Amino acid sequence: MHSRKRILAAGLATAVSAVALTVAGVAVPAQAAAQGTVDCDGWVHNNDPDVGIAGCENNTDHAVTFRAEIVCGWAPDVSGNWVTLNPGQYGESTGSCAFYSTGVGSVGWTIQ
Repeated sequence: MHSRKRILAAGLATAVSAVALTVAGVAVPAQAAAQGTVDCDGWVHNNDPDVGIAGCENNTDHAVTFRAEIVCGWAPDVSGNWVTLNPGQYGESTGSCAFYSTGVGSVGWTIQ
């Protein structure tokens, strides 16, 4: 009798967990970028682990300037080139870590 209760309880717990995961895993559709923001993302170049890239899209009503800020392992951090974006434009800023670096640790950006 006790083993049936344990099996029933285990089965019920599994079912409840599965339902909870299914509800929690429902994807919310991506929304368009909010007007008045600059949306940026940073990543490491696919073929060169010493190159960091920051890409930004200007969703404001005025020009903005930004650059990549790259953290380099075992070498000084570097800043990418300044890029000016008019409203609605997308652009990228890149920077390279020194040859003796262990590669890009992270990529951020500065917006003016």
